[in-house]
Amino acid sequence: MGTAPGGEPVELRVHGVYGASAETILDHPIVVRVAGDRHAGFYRTRPGTGTASGAAGVAVEAYRWGALTAGAAVRTASMLLLLPFMLGNLAIWLRPTSTDRWGLLGALCRLLAGTLTVAFTLALVGVTLNLVGWQCVPYVECRADRPYLSWLAAMPIGPRLALLSLIPLLALRVIWAIGARSARALEGFDPTPAEPKSSERTESLSTPGFWHDERVTFWLRQIHVGIGAGTLDASLLSGVSDGGRNPLGPLLFDAAAALVVLCAVLLCLPVPASQAQARHLPRLLWVITAVVTALSLSYAALTRSVQPTVGQLPGYEGAAAGLTAVQGVLLVTIAIVTLARARANPTGAPPFLRGLGTPLVAALSVSVAAAFTATLVFRVADQLDRGDIPDPIRPNPPAIGPLEPPVAYWWAALAGLAALLIVAAAAVATLLLSRRRRRAMAERVVAHDFPHVPPYAARRLHDVRETVAKSHVTEELGPMLVAFFLISSLGLATIALDLIGVGPTQLAAQLSGTRGATALLAAYVTDAGIWVISLFVIGLVILGYRSYRSAETRRLVAVLWDLGTFWPRTVHPFAPPCYAARAVPELAKRVTALAAQGPVVISGHSHGSVLAAATVLQLPPAALPRVSLLTHGSPLRRIYARLYPAYLGQHALCDIGERLDWRWHNLWRDTDPIGGPIFDHHRGAQPPSDNPAANSVDVRLRDPRALTIDPADTVPPPVERHWPYHTDPHYQAAVQDLIDRTNHHGTENTA
Repeated sequence: MGTAPGGEPVELRVHGVYGASAETILDHPIVVRVAGDRHAGFYRTRPGTGTASGAAGVAVEAYRWGALTAGAAVRTASMLLLLPFMLGNLAIWLRPTSTDRWGLLGALCRLLAGTLTVAFTLALVGVTLNLVGWQCVPYVECRADRPYLSWLAAMPIGPRLALLSLIPLLALRVIWAIGARSARALEGFDPTPAEPKSSERTESLSTPGFWHDERVTFWLRQIHVGIGAGTLDASLLSGVSDGGRNPLGPLLFDAAAALVVLCAVLLCLPVPASQAQARHLPRLLWVITAVVTALSLSYAALTRSVQPTVGQLPGYEGAAAGLTAVQGVLLVTIAIVTLARARANPTGAPPFLRGLGTPLVAALSVSVAAAFTATLVFRVADQLDRGDIPDPIRPNPPAIGPLEPPVAYWWAALAGLAALLIVAAAAVATLLLSRRRRRAMAERVVAHDFPHVPPYAARRLHDVRETVAKSHVTEELGPMLVAFFLISSLGLATIALDLIGVGPTQLAAQLSGTRGATALLAAYVTDAGIWVISLFVIGLVILGYRSYRSAETRRLVAVLWDLGTFWPRTVHPFAPPCYAARAVPELAKRVTALAAQGPVVISGHSHGSVLAAATVLQLPPAALPRVSLLTHGSPLRRIYARLYPAYLGQHALCDIGERLDWRWHNLWRDTDPIGGPIFDHHRGAQPPSDNPAANSVDVRLRDPRALTIDPADTVPPPVERHWPYHTDPHYQAAVQDLIDRTNHHGTENTA
């Protein structure tokens, strides 16, 4: 094998979501970092300790990026708290077309993300101002034996609510810090990036500055802080309202409401193209937010004439119901706009769930946020009323006080129970109904791979057939997700009941004409829903605690975040940082430097193949002739092209092949539950490219290599499934072929 002038060829391996160590990637016990840092670095074997397992004459290098998501225990645990924000940010990237990120659909998604911040703030207001300050502290029995609450009773209601308002403000500051603390390590890698123009109608992964979202995040962060602070200010001022005797109170309330409206309008606008405007306008908004909040707190602290009434904090019930109504309208509008965009793009491959990926994930973000907020409010109410869950059918003793959460949270609990039951039923039905089809497909695969099987290998043949059938469950998740979306849509019917303050038990009592068995049954069912969503949230908390204590659990949690934080934060700034904002530019810079010395094969496994593909699209034209791509266990077409057709659909896959002059091999197995072919007709899919060169990209590997025991071995070959690929002889042959083709291409250009 020849070597291009200037240096030896390099195989650069990029791992998947499991966060493998550099030693595992290189299959060598002694490695040293040659570039990067502890967050993400490039590793080779230490000189004098042998070579990594690779093709002869090829230097093997590993890029380990797993620490960006799984490296710190505190970071991984805190990410669970940001799950609703992450899902809200992810929704826009599933849209069927590459336009509209800053258009109508993008504005709708950013507005929905704004309601998540409102929900977060209202939950904290519900705990601090509503349950503690307004409902519990005024009652002797509620604050009895609780010295941490008793001292608040000596304060007038105005100063008490003003003091308690500092807790939501502090929580906003903490959530800001969690979202911003990793910018240095994960984002802004390129100190002088090319800024994307917000006015551009279309974009792709090859757009200069695509991964640089620091300016966008800074802009959105100030807006969301304004939304949260404005929501808190309005809630506080509603509680200390003196009936209009002091005109300053209504004036400040109007200012707080105007602040929220102003922030909503800013969310609908693209980020200013001017660097100065993108910096100065958010700072001006921060000043406005600080002034309105300071005046609201001061007004409440100086108010002495307000007396608490029985029931909830004035305006809080209406705010929670209004939030649900706004979210419902936004979800329906997002679904309509997304379907319209999908129908207007008939040239691409059919998007996932007919283009409903964006509204589905948006609905999921709202549902998870509702679970978080409802659990927080209900569990605090349950604790304050000393274990008696408040309910209109089973009221608390009058002396303790009506510790009642808003009606919207009761409906959220009931919807959570219904969604769990129906989605679970849809999952079971999907698996059962697809079993025959998957087994028939698996039968054809094993019949092709193992036409002559001795009788003693029948059991092993059965196990392989079952493995192939199970590996195709990935394609059967659609009905379960559709069921969830339908439940979320039907849940919008409760909006009208929220607005008039009718809860599930009250509705059951009115429909049955009695407050007896039917209403009591509705109360118990609703309580079950409360505990279901509470157990869900508590399970996440336990998972977060385990992530802090266990590296293995932390690695499993990181798998979810590897998939959910791949995209830049252009919708919700409190989402976990985008690790690809560092990984892709860093890979592009390293590959460019290596390509200046010799041929480079970028080898991406699983999700690493997605990073590798994105890197190819960001490489400068001068480096492309000396670069080739090897993907294995790749979900590029099987998952990403379906979920993200606007960015990794057929056009992007063909663009990658053409940029590399089709120096691309993709290894896949039928037993792999994640990876699959990219340009093959396999499984009845239409190939995304008509170029004959695309037919040589996919290389199918038989798995296992044999059913019987080799005479030189003691056990039959294992079923490899998704890992490893680099130990297969076809892998080394693919690397060598790509190096030879790159050298041949360079020789032709030189001649």
